[in-house]
Order: sequence, then structure tokens, then C-alpha cells
Amino acid sequence: MKINKFKEDITSEIAGSFKNSIAIDTEATGLQIPERDKLSLIQICDEIGNVFIIQPNKDFNAPNLVKVLENKNIQKIGHFLRFDKSALEFFLKCKMRNIFDTKIASKIVRTYTDSHGLKNLVQEFCNKSLDKRQGSSDWNKDINELSDKQLEYAANDVIYLHKIKKELEKMLLREKRMEIFLKCLEFLDTRVELDQKGFKEDVFEH
Repeated sequence: MKINKFKEDITSEIAGSFKNSIAIDTEATGLQIPERDKLSLIQICDEIGNVFIIQPNKDFNAPNLVKVLENKNIQKIGHFLRFDKSALEFFLKCKMRNIFDTKIASKIVRTYTDSHGLKNLVQEFCNKSLDKRQGSSDWNKDINELSDKQLEYAANDVIYLHKIKKELEKMLLREKRMEIFLKCLEFLDTRVELDQKGFKEDVFEH
């Protein structure tokens, strides 16, 4: 696996090379975005397995990446996009279009289990075991100071998502749950807005 590192933004040539879909994930200084923590890294994997890790600048100015995120013809595959979509849209000042959330899909169609983490999906669909020990890391170090283990951890969060998405998609169609899944994706915009306004709880709860 080759990891391509970028400061500030991907090049326009790389942005133009993405065709149908990309897998995407983020790392941050913590989980309380945007009130306390901030976006640290963006990881992307294209359809043929190339991994790109971008460390945004302090102004979060990344026009080439924004063009990809806003391109409705390129599907963005992520796991728990409630967090990543919120972070990317808030800090990069963009609107992320055409998404597929593997965590939502898993919860809707893998009703035979209550284990819906990325590690569980990678194990089931890719027969690989993820090492998540690097998750609690200082991701705000200069990208060239990140260890090989940290970079591998970040890359592993995206390299399996294309395969997982295909398997979950087949299951959603087989179980006739694609329509309700797509409705959940539509609602994600509202869920992210609620999060950013401080409504973290389930507003539908009694």
C-alpha cells in the first residue's frame, strides 16, 4: 500500500482523477467538533487502492478537495459520516454531496448483530483484523512527523470501504431495505445540523 502525503490540499490532477467514488475518513484533535476540537487529517482512497492523506492548513483552505466533496457525480463512502461530514463541512466551508454511510447501512441490514464498528465490518467482509491502537494519537503533528504506524492506521480506515460498501449494498437490495437506507442518508444533513447547534441527543426520544 502506497500512502501519498499532502499538505494543505490535493493537486487538481489528483482531484480530476476521481471518477465514480472515493472512500473518505478524517482524524481530529478530539470528538467535540466544532465547539472544542478541530480537523487534523483527511484520508481518501480511490477505487484502485491509492491512498491520499491530506493535512489541511490553519485556514482550512483546500479548493481542490472541496470540488471533489461537492461533486454530486462522485460518491463519498465513509463509516459514521455523521462525524466526518460535520467536520469537513464546518472547517472546509463546503457541502458534501452523494454519500454512502457504511455504519448506517450496517445497522439497517446487519440485524443479526449489534457490532457495527469498522473493525467488525472489515473482519466480516474482508477477513482482516484491524489494529485500532493508534486511534488515540496526536494527529496535529506535522504530517511528516507522523509514524508509519499512525499513517497505516489512518489509511486502514479507508482502504476497505469500497469492498464493504459493495457487500452492504447487495444485502440492502436483497432485504429490500435500500429505500429506508437512502431516506436515512437524506436525514443526515439535518442530524449534522442538530449536532452543530448543540442538540447531541435523540430529539425523537420521549
